[in-house]
Amino acid sequence: MASVLINLVIFAALIVVLVRLQGGQLTLSVRVFIALVLGTLFGIGLQLVHGTGAPALQTTIDWINVVGNGYVQLLQMVVMPLVFAAILSAVARLHDASALGRISVLTLGTLLGTTAIAAFVGVVMSLAFGLTAEGLAQGAAETARLTALETTYAPRVADLTVPQLLLSFIPRNPFAELTGANPTSIIAVVVFAAFLGVAAIRLLRRDPEKGRSLLNLIDILQAWIGQLVRLIMVLTPYGVMALMTKMAATSNAADILNLGKFVVASYLGLAIMFGVHAVLLTLTGVNPLTFFRKIVPALTFAFSSRSSAATIPLNVEIQTRRLGVPQTIASFSASFGATIGQNGCAGLYPAMLAVMVAPTVGIDPLDPAWIMTLLAIVTLSSAGVAGVGGGATMAALIVLPAMGLPVTLVALLISVEPLIDMGRTALNVSGSMTAGTVTSQILGQTDKAVLQSREERGLQNA
Repeated sequence: MASVLINLVIFAALIVVLVRLQGGQLTLSVRVFIALVLGTLFGIGLQLVHGTGAPALQTTIDWINVVGNGYVQLLQMVVMPLVFAAILSAVARLHDASALGRISVLTLGTLLGTTAIAAFVGVVMSLAFGLTAEGLAQGAAETARLTALETTYAPRVADLTVPQLLLSFIPRNPFAELTGANPTSIIAVVVFAAFLGVAAIRLLRRDPEKGRSLLNLIDILQAWIGQLVRLIMVLTPYGVMALMTKMAATSNAADILNLGKFVVASYLGLAIMFGVHAVLLTLTGVNPLTFFRKIVPALTFAFSSRSSAATIPLNVEIQTRRLGVPQTIASFSASFGATIGQNGCAGLYPAMLAVMVAPTVGIDPLDPAWIMTLLAIVTLSSAGVAGVGGGATMAALIVLPAMGLPVTLVALLISVEPLIDMGRTALNVSGSMTAGTVTSQILGQTDKAVLQSREERGLQNA
């Protein structure tokens, strides 16, 4: 217990360091990056001192999780209220409800288009590195994982069809969807809020007095939720440090080295997709260096938390206050991007696995027709993948059976899954923010003064 107490005292001291930095002139981006470095170094130190699996290390991580997982849960707490209030306010303020259709088409088109590109990049990476499922060891952990996949995850996706998926976007009980009851609950809440917003537009036209009162009430609701989001944003550096401490302290270096080629291929594919985002931004008149500099806090949190959904509040905040994207577009891209068209989890990853597994069942992964079929299935199945840790597993369980492939490989990669999932989640969030920015640029609605400003509006001490 003495060693655990020492560990926690050191962690508390690091928190004090971050608290002192908050009172200075450092921006949120810099403080989050410092927290990431401190957490990584502290986690490595814990593993070197105690060793992987040591009781003292596990007890220390359990206490540190109070900060890390607590922060993630606070963000998850505010996701549904934020999405509901933001979409409702944004749609209600539209003068023409048809504008909602243009925003949705452009946002979804960008998300699904980049997912198709990500799937192609995944195919190329697997082929270029000669990745295959043959020879991978299946130990006790992998066997347990396979059993869980077959008994828990697989039944949830085995009978999934596109019509059923589309129907799941329509909320039968909006109050149940607000609790996050289903993987597609975020989209269902978006649909519910959008319909309420359109109803508000109709009310304003038919009864201006009641319509204006309703709009004022919606504005109050959005401002109230906005203050709640900013209150939680203050805790971002502390949450990131705790999450990175856990990651660094519990990672198994031997397993990572054993599957090193897959890790390298995955991160190279992720890097290429960040480059694709940069090209899209450049083509629509946005400086990609400015864009990525401003979204660092969202990418860092996504990387450490492995949750696209939990990043939604920070995603919307940065798009509106630092990239100049209107609330309507930012809310749609952040919400849709957490469940539809995830470039990393639902695009790159399942495509790589499919190419790796194909030779084991006698399929030629170089067959152009097979590759085109794979790209189509990956793109279509990317709708509705839950934006939480494990979303990539759900995507793989949809794609592999659809291609007539076994799901065993998903279990065999368990040892490096968390490490790769961090990068995939960051790419998911970058994709959603790219979709929002590109849509805003195409529609000519970007606030250029905000986008081109060097200061971080409202986020220096957020």
